[in-house]
Amino acid sequence: MTGGRHLVIVESPAKARTIGRYLGDDFVVQASVGHIRDIPVPRDLPAEMKKGPFGRFGVDVDGGFEPYYVVSPEKKKTVAELKKALKDADTLYLATDEDREGEAIAWHLLETLKPKKALPVKRMVFHEITKDAILEALENTRDIDSHLVDAQETRRILDRLVGFELSPVLWRKIGPSLSAGRVQSVATRLVVERERERMAFVAADYWDVTGSFATDSAAFSAKIATVDGSRVATGSDFADDGTLTSRATSATVLTEQSSRELIEALTGAPAEVTKLESKPHTRRPAPPFTTSSLQQEASRKLRLGARQAMRVAQSLYENGYITYMRTDSVALSKEAIAASRGQAAELYGSEFVPDKPRLYRSKSQNAQEAHEAIRPAGDRFRTPAEVAGQLSGDEFRLYELIWKRTVASQMADAKGTTSTVELALEQNGRSATFRAAGTVITFRGFLAAYEEGRDASRYAEDSDDKRLPQMSEGQRLQTRELTSDGHTTTPPPRYTEASLVRALEERGIGRPSTYASTVATIQDRGYVLRRGTALVPSWTAFAVVRLLEEHFGTFVDYDFTAHMEQQLDRMARGELGRADYLQDFYRGDGTSGPIGLKPMVDDLGDIDAREINSIAIGEGITLRVGRYGAYVERPARDENGQEIEGADPQRASVPDDIAPDELTVAKALELLERQKDDGRVLGTDPETGHELIAKDGRFGPYVTEVLPEPEAAETTNGAKKTAKKAAKPKPRTASLLKSMDLATVTLEDALRLLSLPRVVGTTEDGTEITAQNGRYGPYLKKGTDSRSLETEEQMFTITMEEAEKLYAQPKTRGRAAAKPPLKELGTDPTSGKPIVIKDGRFGAYITDGTTNVSLRSGESVESITEQIAVGKLAEKRAKGPAKKPARRSTARKTPAKSTTRKSAPQK
Repeated sequence: MTGGRHLVIVESPAKARTIGRYLGDDFVVQASVGHIRDIPVPRDLPAEMKKGPFGRFGVDVDGGFEPYYVVSPEKKKTVAELKKALKDADTLYLATDEDREGEAIAWHLLETLKPKKALPVKRMVFHEITKDAILEALENTRDIDSHLVDAQETRRILDRLVGFELSPVLWRKIGPSLSAGRVQSVATRLVVERERERMAFVAADYWDVTGSFATDSAAFSAKIATVDGSRVATGSDFADDGTLTSRATSATVLTEQSSRELIEALTGAPAEVTKLESKPHTRRPAPPFTTSSLQQEASRKLRLGARQAMRVAQSLYENGYITYMRTDSVALSKEAIAASRGQAAELYGSEFVPDKPRLYRSKSQNAQEAHEAIRPAGDRFRTPAEVAGQLSGDEFRLYELIWKRTVASQMADAKGTTSTVELALEQNGRSATFRAAGTVITFRGFLAAYEEGRDASRYAEDSDDKRLPQMSEGQRLQTRELTSDGHTTTPPPRYTEASLVRALEERGIGRPSTYASTVATIQDRGYVLRRGTALVPSWTAFAVVRLLEEHFGTFVDYDFTAHMEQQLDRMARGELGRADYLQDFYRGDGTSGPIGLKPMVDDLGDIDAREINSIAIGEGITLRVGRYGAYVERPARDENGQEIEGADPQRASVPDDIAPDELTVAKALELLERQKDDGRVLGTDPETGHELIAKDGRFGPYVTEVLPEPEAAETTNGAKKTAKKAAKPKPRTASLLKSMDLATVTLEDALRLLSLPRVVGTTEDGTEITAQNGRYGPYLKKGTDSRSLETEEQMFTITMEEAEKLYAQPKTRGRAAAKPPLKELGTDPTSGKPIVIKDGRFGAYITDGTTNVSLRSGESVESITEQIAVGKLAEKRAKGPAKKPARRSTARKTPAKSTTRKSAPQK
């Protein structure tokens, strides 16, 4: 296009720079930096609006649910710059993202900038930022899609109504600053329900037997399948209550004794091949990435959280490396299919490309997202090697993942054979069968480029890629060794970000553009905490979910929430009116079935706040969610264990590091017992005269001093007033050392702890060297230079000479010399590696060299048996490895505002 001056508005500066390179000097490309206006919270409404119909929600619920929009202060400069650029423009192109949110931003820009009627306004959409795609979009513009705008604005209004109606109930009955949300509350419920399953879980013990068998040419291992004609129970045969499932009631549960007796009876018995099967094995590639599958795979393979993965994908898209990253389509364009097949043939060989292209179709009929999967941009994909020097670490890793998945999706099936062998042993009146299976890949196909990751399985599975030796039915094999292994069933694994996104997608809750923000929101609100990659609900989340389930069950019902998304999809397709649906949702008197948020809130009745915030632990112990955190409580008892009528109950704070499923009756009793020493007076500090006491807090036991109340000062009328709190000094506090116990800590211990940091000495240049106790253990500090100490006792004994020798040594980078293990515990049945307990930076931990599990508070090295260690390692594997902390980024869509009411979208 030539002639005149054209203004193109996109969402981000990075996108503006990239697109600006493809357009000529006649085009000015500027960014709105996300949304330019939003519905304000009531306190931010103009004074004259607060008493009107918009005063409660920012939405006129009696006037067709018309929202009121204002421009936020931080966006006024941006709007002014856009208006200035618009004055000299001959055409306005609104080139925001092609999803619902992008469509709404384009509409808000049009409503706020108010271009002259004579000025042509064109909606420009594209799903990749390449020169060809931008120039094609420039020639194929359209009007703003009012249906997409309605769907997005309805979503925004729904979120406002739900949040502002339900959140005040949470404030009154649970605690301040809590919030409810249309999708976030449902996601929180999923995490809480999984934790409830873990809390109700009863572990079961079972044993199995592994045999080592040999032909003339090779040896292999096989697991026991039956004993004396009865199938042997495995982990999947047990229900969560620790009993056998209905389908496995006839199975034999081996114990340590029975397995050893079986081994003793069968030792030396030859094995006969009774069954041998070999079947062809075919495996097809996974489809190209959608938003959901990208987030899941980025979590599994790259350890990126959903929010971080989307930030990186956004950067790749805006800089022209990939197509639009918010999509639920798995389809590829003809150009993309040709590019994928061409690169696969070029890099791996023509035999790795099937005769016909693979076509993928999405199950969703959603109209809001892009019409193509996430793939490398352009009609010829840049290989990872070609972009290696252009992208940062996370950007390169994510681009490589997308490239591999896209190319592999057009490659040939992987082929091989799966063999299964069954062996029979019989001797001394006992019999058993053993089974082994192995898959041999004869043609790698797409596996040469990419293999999809899998979430950790709850039940340990043998590797299916081992090779079995040549055998024939009736052949007799040598039984070299029989060994028994004990196992303990594990509870359902907690959700990770990846598996939670998958669960939301499978239930139809949320959409591609909302997954990352939903997962991030429930963490930012404190409803869900991270432990490694696992998502652990807080006790506050338990209370919130219980209140919503019992009194607003409709709004946290999975099917209902999914139905809401379907209604929004219908609205995006023009099949449902916005006003009718909102009327139905809010008042329950519409045409699509009664819902009625307002009647439900108005007729709420009494809610027993104490009951809502209580969870029975057992043996009369109750967990309660209080203003200052969770605590356990039980009626006061005398020395004989009898309840003392009328006495205040016993209470103890629950540390934040105890997950809900870890708060057993035994743990609660331990906390209550320890609480007896809470506030114990240790004595008086001889230097200050202040009392020193031992306390038990949310972050563990500590000692502190009791400061006297500030002296009262005379006022002008003779009355006394207390000095301002700001003038009151803070008491000295110090955490107990690992070797100390709250019940036995002494005054001398407290004085030593409060003496820290201890000045060891002063260097020639006047810099002090101090010994301190920190988050990661004891250390020396000299200016900004620190050195770790080996023991806590060194903080009190190290001399200046010893400190200088330590500083004279090069600072250790990485791992220090390995320490000998504290305890050895045999071999892990899953990894086949020795299990040991080591002393680490954060205390003792169990490891098989690959998986590490820290010992919990109160667990001693001596109390850990091989069976306990195996169970803990299995549970940790189910959770998945810990993720590195995400780098903070400022790139996001920022809510913005404009001072107008919503009117009909213009075309």
